[in-house]
Amino acid sequence: MTMASHSDSFSRAHRIRRARRRRQIVRVITKRWWRAAARARFGFVPLGRRREIFAQQLREAFEELGPAFIKLGQLISIRPDMFPPQYVFEMENLRDAVTPVPLEVMRPVIEGDFGRPLEELFASFDPEPIGSASIAQVYRATLRGEPGETYTPPTGAALPTGAELAVKVIRPGSEATITADIAVITPLVNALNRIPALQRFNLPQLLSEFSESLASECDLRIEGRVSDRFAFDFRDDPYVMTPSIVWPLSSKNVLTMQYVEGWTLGHAREAEAVGVDARFLATYGANVFMKQVMVLGRFHADLHQSNLLITPDNHICYLDFGIMGTIADDQKEAIAQVLAATVYADAKRAIDYSAELGLVVTHDKQPEVIDQVADLMGRTFSHMPRDVRGFAMGFLSIMNEQRVSVPRGFGLLIKALVVVEGCAQMVYSDIDIVDAAKEFTTELVLTHMLRPARLYARIPRAIDAAMAELIG
Repeated sequence: MTMASHSDSFSRAHRIRRARRRRQIVRVITKRWWRAAARARFGFVPLGRRREIFAQQLREAFEELGPAFIKLGQLISIRPDMFPPQYVFEMENLRDAVTPVPLEVMRPVIEGDFGRPLEELFASFDPEPIGSASIAQVYRATLRGEPGETYTPPTGAALPTGAELAVKVIRPGSEATITADIAVITPLVNALNRIPALQRFNLPQLLSEFSESLASECDLRIEGRVSDRFAFDFRDDPYVMTPSIVWPLSSKNVLTMQYVEGWTLGHAREAEAVGVDARFLATYGANVFMKQVMVLGRFHADLHQSNLLITPDNHICYLDFGIMGTIADDQKEAIAQVLAATVYADAKRAIDYSAELGLVVTHDKQPEVIDQVADLMGRTFSHMPRDVRGFAMGFLSIMNEQRVSVPRGFGLLIKALVVVEGCAQMVYSDIDIVDAAKEFTTELVLTHMLRPARLYARIPRAIDAAMAELIG
């Protein structure tokens, strides 16, 4: 066979595979759409419930279609600026747990990055993974070295020889599989984007962001650097930690870190049984989030049960820094004011300061939107604990119905706040994170208001107001 004919055969086989995959995608999505339509009685149930039904079926379709769609769903879950809240919050339930592949398949990835046998890299390496997702698997190992030696990372605790490690390894072929699916999805997305009702979702932009996030997620060095920065930010905090990164044993495809013993939030009662103050840590976590947003300007935007641990020595341990949100310095005061307005149920103040964050309600819509938000605050904040999730879903629904554009950062912030509430209430259902954050938020607003630059800027207006009062 000539090289040209071999190339033609390969190209033909590639086209056939893509066509089969495209048909499978269309078949699964169509099946789920009809199932949702039937359960929604073909449009005769209320809009909110109808969206919940379609969102659930879409989430189940994504799980059925595999890694690329699971990752796409996870991206939707952090984009409340683009999608109705029912879809955003339903995608939180995506299950990214797959059957692990044998160590014989993963070994070449590790040894290829370091050019040495696995046995020379670690003192021991458990062949059974402790976690397996669509892109990576995680193993337990121990640190190799001479007795008495320690590894001192750039940030975090020093690790002695024999220390327990967690080793995250990219599954071979995972990036290529997802990239192939993106190529199949692209023409379908472009076709859907020609439907007027779907154009406001800007699906091509979402797909472009998906491709970028995939490249970032498949380079574990990025996650390691973000983890180190988080550890540095909280280096003096007595209750916050993140695993130390072992950089000599980390690469693009391998991230080696300290193994941290602890309990997930769903097992907090077990932690309390041995003397850990789980209620304090859950409440403290709300203030940690506020500090990330309004002091540091960067926050962990992918918190969920498996990304947080309660440790035996009374720490909150943060894991998996794949998705981070950022806040510009000139937005911090506005965010503090919006949160304070939310804490004190002041709808007008919340809408006014939201405009400084890019969420602009036109003058003609303001009275109606403020009334709707005030009513929502009354319904969700009138009892303890306050229902932050209910408020967030209602607020985003109001903006969606009023066709008010929600900036990406604003939406991500709201979503992250809801997740913080969910994490706290997983420990104790009666924890009120609004109440927990009240003192921190109030203090921060006062700090911003009393800054010399702000006071100086307000002097001319204060003088004008005083003169007007004196002159009468």
